Amino acid sequence: MFVALVPPPEAIADLDAFLEPRRESGPFRWALPEQFHVTLSFLAAVADRHLDELVERLERAGRRRTSFETRISGGGAFPNAGRARVMWAGLDLDEQGATELARLATGARAAASRTGIQVDGQRFRAHITVARLGRPAEVSSWVRLLDTYSGPSWTAERIELVASHLGEGPGRRPRYETVAEIPLAR
Repeated sequence: MFVALVPPPEAIADLDAFLEPRRESGPFRWALPEQFHVTLSFLAAVADRHLDELVERLERAGRRRTSFETRISGGGAFPNAGRARVMWAGLDLDEQGATELARLATGARAAASRTGIQVDGQRFRAHITVARLGRPAEVSSWVRLLDTYSGPSWTAERIELVASHLGEGPGRRPRYETVAEIPLAR
């Protein structure tokens, strides 16, 4: 499972339209638009007995955060453009939005930890994975292309708890299922 900020359909459609003519190029496995999201917290395994408590704690964390304006904009590569394994699109955030998003990620991790769920310890970095590479490659030109992208603005008003069913989606990719939607304070 994971806790995510999921852009609204119009923001996803805009990014998808930008990427579509480019998908025939490059050594990439492109992410499906229905899987575009910002992972706030990755939870390796959530026992059924912990689910209700986890949702309650996430709801409390959501009530402590206010909605904020953002847009999908720019991009990059992990670990870097010279030896990329992942290409991503970023978020354009003002100071308040960046603070709220970082605190959302911290709150999601704390909610899981307090429920007794092991949390992936990687440092939070807001991004939407748009493509993966089978082996490291140089992708500077692709990063420059992503840097030209700026989608429509939208208000982040909720987060989602999502179950990932490995190998069940198209092309043996994971299938995502939203388990709970957690509103943010207005």
